[in-house]
Amino acid sequence: MLATFPMSLGTLSAPRVYSASDLCRAMLADGAFARPLDAACLDRTLRHDAARGLLEVQAGASWRSLRPYVGADFLPGSVGESVAANRAGPDGEPVVRHLHAFTLATGAGELHRVSRERAADLFRLAVGGFGAFGPFYSLTLDVASLARSAARPAAPVRIDLVADEAPGGQSTALELLVPPQRSDEVVDRTRAALAERRCCLRLLEARCVHPEAETFLRWARSEYVALHIEFDTRATLGACASAAQLRTHLIDLALAAGGSFMPGSLPLATRAQAEACYPMLGAFLAEKRRLDPAERVLSTWYRGTRRVWRAESCRVRWAKD
Repeated sequence: MLATFPMSLGTLSAPRVYSASDLCRAMLADGAFARPLDAACLDRTLRHDAARGLLEVQAGASWRSLRPYVGADFLPGSVGESVAANRAGPDGEPVVRHLHAFTLATGAGELHRVSRERAADLFRLAVGGFGAFGPFYSLTLDVASLARSAARPAAPVRIDLVADEAPGGQSTALELLVPPQRSDEVVDRTRAALAERRCCLRLLEARCVHPEAETFLRWARSEYVALHIEFDTRATLGACASAAQLRTHLIDLALAAGGSFMPGSLPLATRAQAEACYPMLGAFLAEKRRLDPAERVLSTWYRGTRRVWRAESCRVRWAKD
C-alpha cells in the first residue's frame, strides 16, 4: 500500500493487515517514525452483485484475479495501486471511469464508505491522490465498464528499446503527456537530449490517453499521448545531478509543446513545473492538512510532492574546471 503510519521503536517489520479492523488499528499506532504498511493480504473478492454489475474487492487484489469477471488482464499490479494513481486502463480511459465506490481508512482510524454521491469531495481527492488521504480497504468496480475497456485495448507503441548488452547504471523513469500533434517532435528532442548527456535510453513507449473531469488532481485534462521514458545514468554524484537536470529539461520539453507530466512524477519536478501543470496542487495539499492535520497518513509520493511545493526557487551556478 501507499500509506505509511507511525510505528513503535521496538517493531522491526511492517505489520501485515488482514482485515478492515487491522487497517484501522494500524492507523492509530503510536510512535515517532513512519514506515510502509503491508496490506498484501487484503487480496480477496468480497462481493459480486451480478444484478447491478458491481464487484467489490480488497485493495490488494490483483487485476489478474479479476479476469473471470472482466475477461482479460486489465492492468498490472493491484486494484488499490491503480486507483490511487488513477492509471489509464487498456483503452486509455482513466480507471476512475470504472469505479463505483470505495472504503478508505483515515488517519483517525475510521473507515469511510465513499462514492460520487456520498462524500463526493473525498472521492475526488482520494482517487488519483496517491494514498495521501488514507489507504483503501476495498473498491467497488463496474464490471461491464471494465469489460468494455478490456475489450478494446490500445497497446503502447514501443518507440525505442536498447539491447540488453548496453551498459547499465542507475535507472530513471518519467512519464510525459504531450498533445498528439506534437508527440513526434517531443520524442525527437527527448532522444537528442539523452544522447547529448550520454544517457542510455532503455525504453520509450507511447500510448493515447483520454480525458476525465472527476478527480481533484486530474492529469487527463485533454487527449494526450503519454510517453513512458526509462533511461540509465552512471551511479555517481555528478551523474545523479545531471539526471535531475535532464528530468527537468524533459518536463520543460513537454510543457513547451503544450503538454504536461503524470502526477506520479511530481516529486521529480520543480515548483514552477508543478504550478504550471497542477495549479490545483496547493488546494490539494491544503485539503490534506484539513483532513489529516497531524499528517498521520504519509507516503513517499506525498513527502516528495510537499517538498517540491514548499521549495523556494534559487539561482544555480556551475563552476568551471
